[in-house]
Amino acid sequence: MSRKIVLLFGPTAVGKTAMTLSLFSKGYEIVNADSVQVYRGLDIASAKPSKEIQHIIPHHLIDILEPYEQFTVGAFCSLADKVSDEILCRGNIPLITGGTAYYFRQFLYGVASTPTSDSETRERVRKEIEEHGKPWAYEKLKEVDPVSYGRINQNDIYRISRALEVFYQSGRPLSSFEVKKDVREDLQPLIIGLALDKPILDKRIEERVDAMFKEGLLDEIERLKSEGADLSWPGMQAIGYKEFFIPNLTLDEIREKIIIATRQYAKRQMTFFRSFKNVNWFSPNDEDGIKELLIREGYDRL
Repeated sequence: MSRKIVLLFGPTAVGKTAMTLSLFSKGYEIVNADSVQVYRGLDIASAKPSKEIQHIIPHHLIDILEPYEQFTVGAFCSLADKVSDEILCRGNIPLITGGTAYYFRQFLYGVASTPTSDSETRERVRKEIEEHGKPWAYEKLKEVDPVSYGRINQNDIYRISRALEVFYQSGRPLSSFEVKKDVREDLQPLIIGLALDKPILDKRIEERVDAMFKEGLLDEIERLKSEGADLSWPGMQAIGYKEFFIPNLTLDEIREKIIIATRQYAKRQMTFFRSFKNVNWFSPNDEDGIKELLIREGYDRL
């Protein structure tokens, strides 16, 4: 039997959190689809919903791991399925929302049939990167899987490592494995995408970064470093955290790097989200239009 769910996505700073408060505060529970908000203590740069918002709307898959632990898309899909079933049993509708596009794709269409890497292969890749460096790993990816090379950012060492692991283990590039194109039969999704014109989004991103510093981002970074955080921690690979580990940068330079990286990330997010089928696209200011969609499709709980 198909499960009724709503997916709400869009690029960083587009206004997803405000939208959840105004339209999904009754009869919904949120399933977090942000790869950084799963980590405890990574609050400010991840734009994690406040405790007040989490009290108004039940949230799931937030603060479930330490920032030195790895979280995979397979783990997300498994947990999101489990939590969604529990929400539906309570008579509510799961609202899956966040900005990690890969999570949405795998959840909607099913986890790709790529092989699970074993500890020996992971260790081999780790040692190679430790010995030769990250730039070498990115060039190695270009050699063995040029398609994935074109899709993966040069700083995304987790995805670079994963692609190399798949190649070493299977002898095939990650990009050669089938990507499913039809929505899973057990889902009845209503998909809502939020978008803004680039100049407006760019301005909002800059305002968000400035707000992060005012809210105490530097204190959050210092606390994490005092706990032993470094770039080997998966959580520290996120934008807004990794920039603080670049040597000899001033705070102004760190701020600028975060803004540029966030804008680039937002562009990649939109490219990915635009590839999804059956998305109902709205401006975040068009709450009336979204409300009409929810009513028309039988998802309204207000």
